[in-house]
Amino acid sequence: MKLLIAFLALLPLQVFADQTGNNSFVTWMGNNQALMMFFAFVFLTVGITIWASKRTKSTKDFYAAGGGISGFQNGLAIAGDYMSAASFLGIAGLVYASGFDGLIYAIGFLVGWPIVLLLIAEPLRNLGKYTFADVASFRLQQKPIRILAASGSLITVIFYLIAQMVGAGKLIELLFGLQYETAVIIIGVLMTFYVTAGGMLATTWVQLIKAVLLLAGATLMAVLVMVQVGFNFETLFDRAVNLHAKGELIMAPGTLVTDPVSAISLGMALMFGTAGLPHILMRFFTVRDAVQARRSVFYATGFIGYFYILTFIIGFGAIILLIGNDHYFVSGAIKGGSNMPAIHLSHALGGDLLMGFISAVAFATILAVVSGLTLAGSSAISHDLYATLILKGDRNEKKEIRASQIATICLGAIAVLLGIVFENQNVAFMVGLAFCVAASANFPILLLSMYWKGLTTRGAVVGGAVGLLSALILVIIGPTVWVDAFHFPEAIFPYKYPALFSISAAFIVTWLVSIIDNSASAQEERIAFDAQFVRSQTGLGASEASDH
Repeated sequence: MKLLIAFLALLPLQVFADQTGNNSFVTWMGNNQALMMFFAFVFLTVGITIWASKRTKSTKDFYAAGGGISGFQNGLAIAGDYMSAASFLGIAGLVYASGFDGLIYAIGFLVGWPIVLLLIAEPLRNLGKYTFADVASFRLQQKPIRILAASGSLITVIFYLIAQMVGAGKLIELLFGLQYETAVIIIGVLMTFYVTAGGMLATTWVQLIKAVLLLAGATLMAVLVMVQVGFNFETLFDRAVNLHAKGELIMAPGTLVTDPVSAISLGMALMFGTAGLPHILMRFFTVRDAVQARRSVFYATGFIGYFYILTFIIGFGAIILLIGNDHYFVSGAIKGGSNMPAIHLSHALGGDLLMGFISAVAFATILAVVSGLTLAGSSAISHDLYATLILKGDRNEKKEIRASQIATICLGAIAVLLGIVFENQNVAFMVGLAFCVAASANFPILLLSMYWKGLTTRGAVVGGAVGLLSALILVIIGPTVWVDAFHFPEAIFPYKYPALFSISAAFIVTWLVSIIDNSASAQEERIAFDAQFVRSQTGLGASEASDH
């Protein structure tokens, strides 16, 4: 821990040393305003983490911030977790490149929240303890369900981490002129520090600060864009159509998602994947009761909906202010890649000062999200696998926290490696793949475990495994990985988004295997549903249930 703190303290000096003789730093900005904001945030969050580490004494503190977060705070933190690099950088980049079609991600991300509010939040809080595997295994057999839940969580977290690492690496590469690989390593070290030292408490406060900064920065940018067009959306769209290479096509569907199957599949992934994201589900255990959990979703939906309106304006603003300005392009391509229009727009609107602020906010966004993701992944290993399956109920909080810290370091290394491999992928697109896995592997089992009496362990394990493996395999042999990452000439599976197929397979197989399961344990699990359902709706016995 002391080595990590020493590294973070020396980071600014190392960055400045790396810039010696590096003209990209000088040409990017003529002053140090952006650097000062950037390092101010780093030092602030390091201070928060050190403060949180002194208050993190138990597993409840580490995983759930002691359960003392209010509904409003948690809603803002959830919004901070959800408003990731994919939202700010990726969706703005997609709108800049494709126009209205880029909004399919924003709409898909948002419409999943009513499902969380109506079906998931309250029962989840009443039944669970730290992870959604606590809920899924409530009346089912612990070992197979927790292995399945942990596997789905880890794969979802890894896909999501790729998107954040790519966005962070490109941002720091642009900000400091560092090599992309070096930038990704710096992010990996920082996120590992936040989680291992401060746990959920540090992660929550980093997310709270980041959410306020991001909403303020995005609001300022959107207002400045609308000033350019006299607060007239018709003028904004007309100017964008006249400047964009695709012309009027940017005002119609089909420039990004070209066929109905892909559109339906992507929509299903984004809508149902929200209710299966492990780092979002973990946040409902940080509040004291189900009422606060429900309030969390209410506040989060409001913040997130407002934010996506802003990203729409920012994307079109980038079209009218960046296209035709050679300062932001190299060899016809925008500097820094497809995820950077929002950052360049901030410079076009407010010069170095605004760009420095927005860059620091974007960096804060990424650090907060990767911290939450890493905590979710490490908790799947330490709580769902190590504590339950290896320690076998022999509670040892120090060992469990240590296992989580080791898992965090391993996940950080994996995230750095994959962030380098997927350097040129749009971050919003990569998050779409994470949502696909969450919707296929996590959501069906979580929903059926809470609402379907007929679910059995055998059905959940087989159906969940089919959903997980089909989503993973179809992603690998689809265009995104098979062609873009592995550089094969043609994909085996023709669609980029397999959620339509993998979600359907998960539900059908789970239902089929469960109804033909007539074992003694299956009968007991069906009988136990009535008691579980009462607890999920009332919260009575929730603490005892979570220790089951």
